[in-house]
Amino acid sequence: MDLSNENVIHRKEDGCEYLQFRKLLVYKEVINHAYSLGIDKNYRTARVNQEKLDEITYKKAITDYQQLCQALETKVEHIVKTNQKHTGEVKIVKKKIKLTEPDINLEPYNQTDGLITNQKQIMLSTTNADCLLLLFFDPIKKVIANIHSGWRGTLQRIATKTVEKMKKEFQCKPEDIICCICPSIRKCHFEVQREVKDNFVQQFQDIESIDEIIEETIPNQKWHIDTVKINQILLQKEGLLTKNIIDSKICSVCHSELVHSYRVEKEGYGLHTALIELK
Repeated sequence: MDLSNENVIHRKEDGCEYLQFRKLLVYKEVINHAYSLGIDKNYRTARVNQEKLDEITYKKAITDYQQLCQALETKVEHIVKTNQKHTGEVKIVKKKIKLTEPDINLEPYNQTDGLITNQKQIMLSTTNADCLLLLFFDPIKKVIANIHSGWRGTLQRIATKTVEKMKKEFQCKPEDIICCICPSIRKCHFEVQREVKDNFVQQFQDIESIDEIIEETIPNQKWHIDTVKINQILLQKEGLLTKNIIDSKICSVCHSELVHSYRVEKEGYGLHTALIELK
């Protein structure tokens, strides 16, 4: 199956599959980026509670990272990875901590779901299996960001916090920033119960179309929520241009034969990674 569309290109190279955004490929001399594909790949480097994996599973993850980096003609040693916890925390990466291996499972990135840098040869990495991953690039200031925004992160407006930090710390202008939305669970399959629905209604009262974004599916029991649309609106409120908010338009549940999905795989689910790097 080929997941290419007007916004993304599905690439297959030497047993490695990944997506790239057409908008970011305009700047391929400046940045590297990819979203991994294939459920035979798993970029999990620690358990959910940050406990270590067994050596075989960890080495498999590092091998998968190496293959993807090789396809991108970069080095796995450039990777700096978040230790995600569904927070609204976004940190700035000023330099690599380890010089000869990737910065993975390191304490400075605990409780962190977003990374920003303006340093070259630092490959920012996040992972998902249904949650939103957002790749940011300011081609004027040469700043990149990579954030993990599950439904909890969306409630905490981590996308908004990322843009605010890019503006404050790097003087980025929102009209210059590009944001690309990786494959994730979409409204068609993101079904929640009343408590989660009520949290979204309360948090996003400032969004006029919130009633259209949240759709009742089973009267007073289940609702579908469009977290992609919410993030698009939040980014627009921060000043990003509509033409610079690029959606992959790929649902992880609808395409679970190629994209990891927690809701499909349940326990033992695998993780994909989104990568972005200034060359």
